Amino acid sequence: MCADMPDYKETLNLPQTDFPMRAGLPAREPGWLERWERIGIYDRLREKPGRAPFILHDGPPYANGHLHIGHALNKILKDMIVRSQQMMGRDARYVPGWDCHGLPIEWKIEEQYRAKGLDKDKVDIVDFRQECRRFAEGWIDIQREEFKRLGVTGKWDKPYLTMDYHAEAVIAEEFMKFLMNGTLYQGSKPVMWSPVEKTALAEAEVEYHDKESPTVWVKFRVADLVQPDMMLSDEEATDETRAAMVAAEAEVEHDLLGAYVVIWTTTPWTIPSNRAVVYGQEISYGLYEVTGRPEECWAEVGDRFILADKLAAEVLGRARLEDGMWRRLRDVRPRHLEGMQLTHPLAGVEGAKGEWDEPRDFRAADFVTDEEGTGFVHCAPSHGMEEYELYRGLGMLNQVITYNVMDDGSFREDLPFFGGKLILKPNGKEGDANKAVIDKLVEVGGLLARGRIKHSYPHSWRSKAPVIYRNTPQWFVAIDHKLDDGMAAYGDTIRSRALTSIDSLVTFTPDKGRNRLYAMIEGRPDWVLSRQRAWGVPLTCFTKKGVQPTDPDFLLHNAEVNARVTAAFEESGADVWYEAGFKARVLDGIVNPDDYEQVFDVLDVWFDSGSTHAFVLRDREDGSPDGIADLYLEGTDQHRGWFHSSLLQACGTKGRAPYRGVLTHGFTLDEKGMKMSKSLGNTIVPEEVTRQYGADILRLWVAQTDFTNDQRIGPEILKGVADGYRRLRNTMRFILGSLASYDPAEAVDPADMPELERWVLHRLAELDAVVREGYASYDFQGAFQALFNFATVELSSFYFDVRKDALYCDPSDGIARRAARTVLDILFHRLTTWLAPVLVFTMEEVWLERFPGDDSSVHLVDFPETPAAWLDPLLAEKWAGIRRARRVVTAALEVQRRDKVIGASLEAAPVVHARDKALAEALRSVDFADLCITSDIVITSDPMPNEAFRLPEIEGVGVVFETAEGAKCQRCWKILPDVGSHAHPGTCSRCNAALG
Repeated sequence: MCADMPDYKETLNLPQTDFPMRAGLPAREPGWLERWERIGIYDRLREKPGRAPFILHDGPPYANGHLHIGHALNKILKDMIVRSQQMMGRDARYVPGWDCHGLPIEWKIEEQYRAKGLDKDKVDIVDFRQECRRFAEGWIDIQREEFKRLGVTGKWDKPYLTMDYHAEAVIAEEFMKFLMNGTLYQGSKPVMWSPVEKTALAEAEVEYHDKESPTVWVKFRVADLVQPDMMLSDEEATDETRAAMVAAEAEVEHDLLGAYVVIWTTTPWTIPSNRAVVYGQEISYGLYEVTGRPEECWAEVGDRFILADKLAAEVLGRARLEDGMWRRLRDVRPRHLEGMQLTHPLAGVEGAKGEWDEPRDFRAADFVTDEEGTGFVHCAPSHGMEEYELYRGLGMLNQVITYNVMDDGSFREDLPFFGGKLILKPNGKEGDANKAVIDKLVEVGGLLARGRIKHSYPHSWRSKAPVIYRNTPQWFVAIDHKLDDGMAAYGDTIRSRALTSIDSLVTFTPDKGRNRLYAMIEGRPDWVLSRQRAWGVPLTCFTKKGVQPTDPDFLLHNAEVNARVTAAFEESGADVWYEAGFKARVLDGIVNPDDYEQVFDVLDVWFDSGSTHAFVLRDREDGSPDGIADLYLEGTDQHRGWFHSSLLQACGTKGRAPYRGVLTHGFTLDEKGMKMSKSLGNTIVPEEVTRQYGADILRLWVAQTDFTNDQRIGPEILKGVADGYRRLRNTMRFILGSLASYDPAEAVDPADMPELERWVLHRLAELDAVVREGYASYDFQGAFQALFNFATVELSSFYFDVRKDALYCDPSDGIARRAARTVLDILFHRLTTWLAPVLVFTMEEVWLERFPGDDSSVHLVDFPETPAAWLDPLLAEKWAGIRRARRVVTAALEVQRRDKVIGASLEAAPVVHARDKALAEALRSVDFADLCITSDIVITSDPMPNEAFRLPEIEGVGVVFETAEGAKCQRCWKILPDVGSHAHPGTCSRCNAALG
């Protein structure tokens, strides 16, 4: 610029905003949280009249420990749903809740007791329960603040807690509905049992990990063989035939008597509880004889073993018998097996006190295969469900059930040889039971082989210790019991109601969740409700003394007693159940208290959380009008957890599912796809992310993931998210700066706008449908990606780039500038609200930059309605062609810039060859030079010269580079022929007019 040339910078309408480019989210977000609490955002939204409710019912997290990244994903997803539904016109209520009872808390208190040298069993149970309550209260306060820090809105001042007195009263009341409808029963069957925690576990409380176990091949001797009758026709029944058959059967009997049926098991500790062996009716079996042996071998020459033919070589190899050391003697037919009697390997052993002398039952069973093992299965029905179901079906449970294993996983003290031996130690490590059993089998010659195997094995997800199947009296809900409760619209059993609900009443996101839950319900056994612990809601029922569980009078069914229990819990909580004299208090005047026993097991915590629909959705003023939630949202593991228990519970007490929709998300992995683990050092803690980046970055990560599958997160991924955030922030900053001192009076009607602005409005109308559909279907990734691309590509890289010139240099009242500012105002209201469910803090900051004030908040407004008239498909088609041609021009200019022919695109005045005449006409109908940010441009349909620049993906468009002619305007920097010929020195005609 010449020394005497005026500086026109102050005459430009440059952006003006205090909105900082550096967000400073970690420091600033807590201030917005305080502001929202101060102005009561959540409660003010509830005051909006005439809105249909949308209820996302919170699956209660456990009040035990700081939040992990899975918690953050879950709660942020819920928050995005609640906020988006609210901004689409619903009354979206969100009542957060906590699961407070159960073993993890009780375990923590026991650990504290042990550290002090105290015995939990010697402490008053009510005092113990109060300590559990205080422990839960402390973690609820911590977790509440951690959830709020993530920007999660909700009724935080009045959450629901399963340990609130009303909640405990309703849980007991819901349990007593099962008592009264006939589905509750006490049974004795194998359940998954944690010896470490001394309680039964539900499937949802079990996870599978690899475990190395001892494996043994055990010999059961054939002690007797009852041959079937020889059925011969008159023609066949000759003396000679009969004699031959008798001889043949005598030979079979000679070969099989004294042989061994071999079983294989990975749980040697169950051998003392063996009551039977079963075989497969369709399996091919043979008799194998040992003809030679190495030195170290438990088989003797002449030993005979009955094995599945498919597995025989492998089994004998395990016994160190090489090829040539054994031979197959004969087939063993089903008719031979049917007549066998087996003896236990410990039968008749000195010191066994006759414990195992009784012959073992031997029969066919459908679950036996020859895929692994020996083709025979050892049955301890007290420790295996298949065996249990087999003998229950046969009506033989009384003959095969044992009670050898105590609640701590030890053998009963009077069990010969093994009394007091532990299956697991208190620390969860392998005890001495397996070794003791194996050693005894070796001593008595009962083993053929042994080894070790690594396999997937059930573990308690709390203690991480292995679990066992153990037969023990428990309380069950019969899910196939016919119900006569007047709620048969969807079936007359709990199972049928649940399956019908899944099929016809519930929408699943993703769809595959439906099949998973359906299969689980379809194949599940009766629901085990009881736990042998202290911290929980007790099973509020009474059993009659001296009466068998199968007797109709075993359980007390009395509505008045139930009402007294509920009232007592409502007033004082479930602790009253344990107070001296409570039984007499509720039974006096109705039945003789001395005739009844009070049950002191506690309910499975899944029953607690499964009952939340009753004391939250049904009972709260901010619950659901019909007691049914629009949505339950949790991780995929909850198909066997909360979704499952809530469905069973509600189908028993409401007759249908308590939800209309179920949404599941996957698990969170590190950047390499590995499961997060403290030992691996790959965990991501939400608090650390908010401290480094701010909660909005974590929320943005959630919005960008496909949450229906497992997601990855780590330092590099978060850096990428932060980069994307900065691009969005730049977009909003440009809008704010360009709208400085905007007056709605300057707005331009869409009909009077230039085509470029009308094209932006068309895109907004399209996006409105995409965003609303995305939020409605919980496709946050799809909705956000559409918004992000629009904001960073179509706006920042195209529309803003093009319109900077008009915004900065046009006269303040120029139609192009006014139209652009009108569109920017429209963009502001849509982008801030559309992005508010995701970037709760940043969009509030953007909103308050324009609309400050104590009552102002983007979270108090709805998505603006978008006029259908903005949609203009013909205009969109035309502008698609214009933008394709523009790509060729900008690519051509980039080559010239790279080669340092020009420094800026305004130095160019290219010639654009458009083969298609309609496209050429479209380019002439707009200011294509402005769109390409060049000082001039020529449009022609003449044939393209060979030197024309082309893009292979865009046919029919070529660009010949030419430099602009004229001088550089000192105000707008365009190079034009008329610069310098106007009143204001060094300006073009447009700038001269703008200066007045």
